[in-house]
Amino acid sequence: MRTYANQRMEALAKELAAGLVRLRKGYVDSAEQLLRLIEPDREYPYEFVLFRLTGFRSPSSEEVMISGKALAHDLRQLMLDVCDSFELSAALYDEPVLDTAQLARRMHVSSKTIQRWRRRGLPTRRLVFADGKRRLGFPESTVRWFVQNRRRQVLRSMRFRQMTDEEREEIIRKARRMASMTKCCLSDVARHLSKHTGRAVETIRYTIRKHDADNPGQAVFPYLSAPIADKDKLLIYRSFLRGTPVPELARRHDRTRGSIYRIVNEMRARHLLERPIACMYNPQFDLPNADELILGASRSRESHDQAAAKLSKAPPGLPAYLQSLYRVPLFTPEQERDLFRLYNYLKYKADRIRRGIDLNRVRTSKLKEVEQLLVQATAVKNRIIRANLRLVVSIAKKHLGGSQTLFELISDGNVSLMRAVEKFDYSRGNRFSTYASWAIMRNFARSVPRERYRLDRLATVEEDVLDIAAGLQAYDANGVNLPELRESIDVVLAQLTPRERTILVDHFGLQEARDHKTLEQLSHRLGISKERVRQIEIRALGKLRKILNPQRAELLS
Repeated sequence: MRTYANQRMEALAKELAAGLVRLRKGYVDSAEQLLRLIEPDREYPYEFVLFRLTGFRSPSSEEVMISGKALAHDLRQLMLDVCDSFELSAALYDEPVLDTAQLARRMHVSSKTIQRWRRRGLPTRRLVFADGKRRLGFPESTVRWFVQNRRRQVLRSMRFRQMTDEEREEIIRKARRMASMTKCCLSDVARHLSKHTGRAVETIRYTIRKHDADNPGQAVFPYLSAPIADKDKLLIYRSFLRGTPVPELARRHDRTRGSIYRIVNEMRARHLLERPIACMYNPQFDLPNADELILGASRSRESHDQAAAKLSKAPPGLPAYLQSLYRVPLFTPEQERDLFRLYNYLKYKADRIRRGIDLNRVRTSKLKEVEQLLVQATAVKNRIIRANLRLVVSIAKKHLGGSQTLFELISDGNVSLMRAVEKFDYSRGNRFSTYASWAIMRNFARSVPRERYRLDRLATVEEDVLDIAAGLQAYDANGVNLPELRESIDVVLAQLTPRERTILVDHFGLQEARDHKTLEQLSHRLGISKERVRQIEIRALGKLRKILNPQRAELLS
């Protein structure tokens, strides 16, 4: 049996193929008659299909609808499967029956064209002909019906004729002239020649490509046969992401539009394959009904929990930004479990599909599926993080007292929260808040003492950075350890922005073999006004005063 779009139709095909032999020809003919009535954009009840094929009505009260497109596909499959279940003779039909070769000669087309017609809706039977061999058969009435409904396509195929050597040489000559004089790409040349020769664009493109492959020394487009470098592929991909149209990329890189799309898809696939996708695995992910169990349960519980959600009151004294965190409802234990299970399942499913991606034959549908799953997983992760941001605030408030502000502690804690979401195993039965609290506090236990130690070490510098800057070159090398002094200066300057650091170093000459530069010279170098340089310098000096002597800076301010 072949692949069916609808399971009911597949089961029906098996039943008809196992039924009475004397009725099977009638099933096949009825399937074709029904096929002629089907409209792709409509839906049809399964009971209607069953009655048209067998004359019986289903006792089931369940109404199953089948789209017209899927039904047409399944009816053509059903005809072949029922024919394969017994020997149906072509002589049983009261009209001429043609096999593939006969139909191709009669319609003046190739056998491949007949195969394309079958894929586009030509009903087919597998019959036993007079020579005793089983072949595909097409009754005359079937062919007439298809021609009437696909007249434009059939006429186009019938007008096609084999290209002669003289025509092929003329196409290559004109293509070479256009490529050398106008710098057209292959697509432009193919479209232009198609209008003048009446040949299909794909035919022109195929002719040129085949010539270039057979004659590399005389190729019309030699660059098309040469492999494109990885750096050029990356350049094309980045330009595509920035919004450059594909036709423009094709002209810019002397490539066809199809090759640009292939390069873009290849780079998309590479990025997906290189991207780390880690999940907390659970055996439920491999169940046959995992989608229904995990995705369905999450949607149903989400609607219920949203209706029952309660908001918490924000503690007094918090800024408006932090107060907004308390307007996000907390998760119930069941909702939390479902969200973590959904988050990890989406990543597991994306990783499983990603493993089937072949860089040599990239399928856009696979890329889109993986990307959509990762986007959904990120959305779930953001929901979890937003609902637990208040936890970071409460823990950060307990670690105040050092040099770090509340917002700096919250920023540091948010990073720990994001890592905790990745590492939390919901199947152990613990609440995420317990695990996240432990992770955030452990991070604070490392970072807060380290920050205090660093500032204490800086505070032991006896001279203010301004005094060091002004008198550095006046120090006697025999009395002062200049390398150690410069190391201390570098530690202090590391707290500034790159532009602030550049202005202080160049203006005060804080590095060896570097002259003092005036504010005007610095303004020309940085491309800003002299007054702006002075403002940045004052701001940087203020920062250094606070770092080296916080108590004094507060008094001065």
